[in-house]
Amino acid sequence: MPDRRKTTVDIRELVLQMRQSDTDRAVQRATGMHRQTVKRYRSWAAAQGLLTAAPLPALAELQQLVDATLAEPKPPQNTSSVEPHRATVQQLRQEGVEMTAILQRLRERGYRGSYSAVRRFVHSLEPAAKPEVMVRVERRPGEEGQVDFGYAGLLRDPATGQLRRAWAFVMVLAWSRHQYVEFVFDQKIATWLLCHRHALEFFGGAPERIVPDNLKAAVVRACFDDPLLQQTYRECAEHYGFLIAPCRVATPQHKGKVEQGGVHFVKRNFLGGRQPTLIAQANQDVRVWCNTTAGLRTHGTTKEQPLVRFEATERARLKPLPPAPYDLAVWKEVTVSNDGHITFENAYYSVPLRFKQGDRLRVRGGAQTIDISTPDHQWATTHDRAEQPGTRSTHPAHLPPEKVAGLLVSRESCQASATDIGQEFGDQPGGRRTPGRSGGGSPAYRPAAGGPARALR
Repeated sequence: MPDRRKTTVDIRELVLQMRQSDTDRAVQRATGMHRQTVKRYRSWAAAQGLLTAAPLPALAELQQLVDATLAEPKPPQNTSSVEPHRATVQQLRQEGVEMTAILQRLRERGYRGSYSAVRRFVHSLEPAAKPEVMVRVERRPGEEGQVDFGYAGLLRDPATGQLRRAWAFVMVLAWSRHQYVEFVFDQKIATWLLCHRHALEFFGGAPERIVPDNLKAAVVRACFDDPLLQQTYRECAEHYGFLIAPCRVATPQHKGKVEQGGVHFVKRNFLGGRQPTLIAQANQDVRVWCNTTAGLRTHGTTKEQPLVRFEATERARLKPLPPAPYDLAVWKEVTVSNDGHITFENAYYSVPLRFKQGDRLRVRGGAQTIDISTPDHQWATTHDRAEQPGTRSTHPAHLPPEKVAGLLVSRESCQASATDIGQEFGDQPGGRRTPGRSGGGSPAYRPAAGGPARALR
């Protein structure tokens, strides 16, 4: 979260981080935000009463609060002041010119920037040749879980009997090194969250934070300074009470416990030399492997058995799970079509008349319903979720009033209207009621020429 114009979802995530951490330094480490910015947002959140134990307001209410009370941060400078002189700087560096001399040559060409700007620009052109010294970081019991996907080879699909490419989802608890493994056929957001649910149920609780890789299911845009997390993943994290702390781009060592002791260990040990089986059988076998081979080995770093460390200490430090599991919801941005409907998961849902063709809306698709809202989180409408692709769900109130009657008419309704009118018509001009010619003189009705009777035939 750099110091830019932050969305309401970003601010809600920041407030959750502040509720978990009493110091601005801890929030700075978790978010990458400047400490002065954290301090400013903490002061604002405290003034609005958002740091108490009370539930946070809904996004729509929080949006109104932000618009009314929070000043817009100053936008960052995205382009270096040295950029117009890139070719000159590159040529001088190839000739071995020092950065102080480069500053002088640039000033001779009209440059008015600082030495620090030149130094930063040169460093961006020349990656450091000396490798960074690695420092091992250990975590407290229950503090952190690390997750990743790794290619698992071919497994058999029970639906088709064919071999398919499969991936191993692995979650490792950073302190005990106890792990959960599940094999899947895709890395979609729904699969990603379902694996989280199964892992937390396997452990019987949730750690304080989870460190994912910058895979697309978890992080929309892989950027350490601005991890634009999937809204669905944020909802899941808030439901189970853990924080999301994605590692830096291209730095797998920041989640080395799941990289080496998790994914690679699964490939070398459990999958090594194993013949392809049904994916259900592989998942059943790997659960046993997690609690025996992997759980009871002597870990190379801790020199203890992961399962023993987990049962003796870490299990009690995990956050208890909520009574009900997370109701998987998929968020998507959609566009209103010219027939007043939006498309979500290959089904069609109507929206109120105030939305016109081309308007952008947001959809939250739950297991039973879908909620449609505006980009600033104002609720628009709700539909039952379609069970089949191609289904069209339309609320009559969303239709133009002058077209409702024609759109709702059916053969059955026409036949019912004809029955109410009667089988015989009088012969009075203009469609006046007259006694019928048979049937005891019950009144009949003859419509005027071109009237409804023609449509009823």
